[in-house]
Order: sequence, then C-alpha cells, then structure tokens
Amino acid sequence: MKLWQTKSVLTWLLSPLSMLFWLISQTRRWLYQKNILKSYRAPVPVLVVGNISVGGNGKTPVVVWLVEQLQAKGIRVGVISRGYGGKTKQFPQLVTNSSSAEMVGDEPVLIVQRTGVSLAISPNRRQSIELLLSQFSLDLIIADDGLQHYALARDIEWVVVDGVRRFGNGFLLPAGGLRELPSRLKQVQAVICNGGQPQTGEHFMTLEPEWAVNLVTHERRLLTEFTKTPCVAIAGIGHPPRFFEMLKGLGIRLRDEVGFADHQPFELKQLQALAEVDTPLLMTEKDAVKCQAFAQSNWWYVPVSAKFSEKSTACLLQPILEKVAKLGKKH
Repeated sequence: MKLWQTKSVLTWLLSPLSMLFWLISQTRRWLYQKNILKSYRAPVPVLVVGNISVGGNGKTPVVVWLVEQLQAKGIRVGVISRGYGGKTKQFPQLVTNSSSAEMVGDEPVLIVQRTGVSLAISPNRRQSIELLLSQFSLDLIIADDGLQHYALARDIEWVVVDGVRRFGNGFLLPAGGLRELPSRLKQVQAVICNGGQPQTGEHFMTLEPEWAVNLVTHERRLLTEFTKTPCVAIAGIGHPPRFFEMLKGLGIRLRDEVGFADHQPFELKQLQALAEVDTPLLMTEKDAVKCQAFAQSNWWYVPVSAKFSEKSTACLLQPILEKVAKLGKKH
C-alpha cells in the first residue's frame, strides 16, 4: 500500500492504533518467552523464513532456493505453510503436484511443483509438522512465513527484506506495513536483502529470470525473444511493480501492466480480455499455478531463481548443516 511508504496526516491519526498493536504483540511474545504461553518444540530442527513487514518481500524464492540447496546435499527437508489464500477447510493437508492452488494456496503449489518437497498446510503449524513426520523421515522443517507465530519454537530465523522499499514509513500496522520493529532483525540468524542496496551484515539476493514458459505447451523461450513485440504483463503478488520493472529492465516493451491483489484468484474472461491471441501475456510463476485449468496459448509465466554469492551461500547453509549433523549424532 502506498499509504505505508510515506508519512501523512492519516499516518499520524492511525499511530495510536500502531502503538496498541505493538503493545499487544510485545506482550504476547513476552508470554511465550517466559513460557507462560507454551510453544511447540518439534523433534527435528525448524527454520523459519519470514519477514517483519506485510507482503511481497521475496520469501517464496528463498524457500525454493533453500530447499534445492539442502536437497542437493542429501538433507531430507519438509516445508510447512499456512496455505494463505486457499479455500480448503481441511487441515492439516499434504500438498502435491496436482493440488488445486485455489484450494490450498498458490505458494504451496509453486514450491512443490518447483522442488518436489514434502509440504503440508495448516494455520496450526504443529499439525502440519506432525502430519509430515508421520508420513516422511525428515531432517529439517522449513516454515514458509510464521516469524510472528511464536506458538512454534524455532532453531533458526531468516528475515527477507525488500531492498528497495525497506521498511516504508517505519510505522507498525495499521499506520505502516510493519509487523515488528526493525530492531527485531538483531535477533535473527540471517537478514536477506532482496534487490536494492544491502545494509551491513545483510545477505544480498537477486531474483534472476532466464526464460518464459508457455502455460499450455510448456515450451521454454528465452526472454530476449519477447523484446520484438509489445506484451501485456500481470502480477498478483505482494508488490506487482517489481515484476513489471524486471521485465522492462530486460528490454521487454509492456503495452499494459495490470497489478492484482496478492493471492487473488483469476477467471478466464478476466485475463483473456487483457491480451489478444497474438499478444503475449506474461505473468509470474505464482500466478500461473492458478491459471492451469483455463490457460491460453499466448499465456507465459516467468520463473525466477534466487541467487546469492558463494560467501553468502556458505554462511547461510553452514548453521543448518551443523544443526542437522548434531541431531543425527543424537540418533
């Protein structure tokens, strides 16, 4: 929301509510820290990938990258997600390649289709972990989001920060977009900066696209081939302008840019009206999982992959490998 990027009269009018939000959230966290409210401790290490602000920081590509890195090292990893945006009321639930994004959420389906990881959804993270461990032998659980879900004990915390927008106007909800104050970053094991300019101690991440994939034929084309004709781009993610700017940065001319709400479901008529059959319609991978059932031949999605320096990769993975190895010795 643009309101959260600047300070205005409305910001100051809402600031007492932000103070109340801070007081409630701090009290709740303190109750968990003092063990007055009980946290669930999983029998395997838990790593949370979260954020301190609302929406669109690049969390999902980090989860995909981490799963792929750990799988390559022989680590048996599972992922839990709330399944935000899905319509299902059946929890906990395993997500598969054929799961409906409309029912279980777009991000869980994307993660499973990209990595083949074991993934369960439920607002109750404990339920998801217990389901995964009853079905699979795992070394580590990754929680996609849930930094503020203190009912789940965690061993490692990563926070993803949008390097361009950073922390907006600096206010907590509802006057700003923050769930916790930036001072919270001093207490986590890693801060990942998505684009922009990283601050001291942050791990810099870029999201790199190479090609577009056709939703109907699954044909892959280099994105340079889309510079020859004007395209239409859509994005139903936390911060749609990031996707549009990425495409334009690659030399792709956009006849139209249409941003939707994060996790918004789509209909055929809604998208078909945006681009004629001879005009490529480009979308994010997260949008594509919601459009498979009615995809058209001129629809393409652009997958992105998280990239880190060798130094950051080593720094991020080492504590995880040590945790897993330590648990392995106990067993």
